[in-house]
Amino acid sequence: MSAATTHRFDLTDQTITCYLARPGRGSGAAAPLVLLHGGGVDRRMWGPQLSAYPERTVIAPDARGHGGSSDADGPHRLADDVVRLLDALEIDRAVLAGVSMGGGTAVDTALEHPDRVAGLVVSGTGTSEPQFSDPWTLSTLAEWNAAQERGDLEGWIDAFMRLGAGPGRTADDIAPGVWQLVETMARETVAEHLRVAPDGTPIPPFPATPVTRTWERLPTIDVPVLALSGGSDGADHRAMCARLAASVPIGDHQVIPGTGHYPNLEDPVAFDHAVREHLVRHGL
Repeated sequence: MSAATTHRFDLTDQTITCYLARPGRGSGAAAPLVLLHGGGVDRRMWGPQLSAYPERTVIAPDARGHGGSSDADGPHRLADDVVRLLDALEIDRAVLAGVSMGGGTAVDTALEHPDRVAGLVVSGTGTSEPQFSDPWTLSTLAEWNAAQERGDLEGWIDAFMRLGAGPGRTADDIAPGVWQLVETMARETVAEHLRVAPDGTPIPPFPATPVTRTWERLPTIDVPVLALSGGSDGADHRAMCARLAASVPIGDHQVIPGTGHYPNLEDPVAFDHAVREHLVRHGL
């Protein structure tokens, strides 16, 4: 596989920046793999995966409002953005792998554009309509939202990092390089994509138009789905992964022990092994 390079696509209403790694000569006709990052971070979270699948094209884009892509400053649907990127790359169908927000986008794309999706790998969520009931998650989300409303960057970062680590875990439980990367991406997302009013009040990004009835529509997804939970992720995130796998016709749920919301970063060997086995098992 060639080294991943950065590409920018100037489309009608947006710019999409992505990493792109092409397979080496003699590779088969494996489906391209699109890696969709979580909210608040960017394509750099997929660093360990860019060279892990040398038999296929690997694409890791920045979503709107993140990294090198356009600000989220108008109506949009993230699933439609994925399809526009596939069009720009002249790719008919791809396997979509996503963590958290990216996992929801992957499921949305399979629901709204089923002819463009060959398979799904989803981690840290079930669909783009997350459902929370666990007291730890609800409390941490409330702190995160409150910090955002009062423009408290450090409070926002603190709650965001706790959600990524999982209940009962701190920076001491996570490899320093992983913790630093996630925090750096989050800070840069705020600095580069969050506009500020003249009085200094942060202006929230334009919210993505939601895809609705996602949970009840899951049985219509007829491609293989692998749901990967971090064993130390929040209870709600793990439960949604399990529910996703149980709700689709071809679903498998696996747990990667000792990892939180970003298992691909905390244990890339286990994550990539699970994904590779899934792709090979289903001939993708």
